[in-house]
Amino acid sequence: MANTIKKIGVLTSGGDAPGMNAAIRAVVRACSFYNVDCVGVYRGYQGLMEGDFEELNARSVRNIINKGGTFLKSARSMEFKTVEGRKRAYEQLTKNNIDALVVIGGDGTFTGGVYFSKEFDLPIVGIPATIDNDISGTDFTLGYDTALNTVVDAIDKIRDTASSHNRLFFIEVMGRDAGDIALNSGIGAGAEEILIPEEDEGVERMLESLRKSKMSGKLSSIIVVAEGEKSGKNIFQLAEYVEEHLEDYDIRVSVLGHIQRGGRPSCFDRVLASKLGVGAVEALLDGDSKVMIGLNHQHVVRVPLTVAINGEAKYDKELRRVADITSV
Repeated sequence: MANTIKKIGVLTSGGDAPGMNAAIRAVVRACSFYNVDCVGVYRGYQGLMEGDFEELNARSVRNIINKGGTFLKSARSMEFKTVEGRKRAYEQLTKNNIDALVVIGGDGTFTGGVYFSKEFDLPIVGIPATIDNDISGTDFTLGYDTALNTVVDAIDKIRDTASSHNRLFFIEVMGRDAGDIALNSGIGAGAEEILIPEEDEGVERMLESLRKSKMSGKLSSIIVVAEGEKSGKNIFQLAEYVEEHLEDYDIRVSVLGHIQRGGRPSCFDRVLASKLGVGAVEALLDGDSKVMIGLNHQHVVRVPLTVAINGEAKYDKELRRVADITSV
């Protein structure tokens, strides 16, 4: 490796995701392994502009691989979206002799990184971390597997009470533009119907599915709804609509909300974070920049950040087919 980089900064930005701490740990320890200094940046791009830095070493990140959230904190910064804000950030990096950045987050984080890198010729590498799994160029993003396990566990608990009272539950999960959480958790938890942003098949399909379920002898049902689904109704309006057209159902609504973001990262997310963190440092030391470190068929890959931001969404139509077959 041609090592011309002596100090690397690492930050987390945007929505938090389980596995972020594990990724920070991997970045710091990879820096230590390759004899590169590492600096933690608190509060994302906002802290970058304010010089909120801390020198980190291998011992600084002990006992964090199992913790959810991010000890470096996260924040959304409107000021960093301006040229003046990014100039402030670059001045802080220069002042502290930081040669390169590893940014951990989603498309907003990567977009800021692309602008920053272009304007100041600064080496930047991204690590995808978002529970929505909506970043192109990688099979999985950090936090997605943990969020799935959290959602399935919650739905299993809700099904217990649904079965006890012969109720229909509408359960809203996160996924503004991507239905990965809804589709996979719906299959994993045995949902009767799944509504996702990638499809708009109308509420009539849902009504027909529920009618068939009733006729087949099902006494309780679960409908998983991604928050960004395209029916034009929010989850409470959907529940009211079904209640108006299928009077036999006793209907309840449950919005899982931010519990999906928290909790101890799964083993999968811890291992993924370790792979991507090491890959990010090695990419910088190889002279790569403006790339995201992703996972493709179990192989660590380097993907241009522009592809990660602008690439086509990963929608698995085969999973939808499986969901339709297994929900009869």
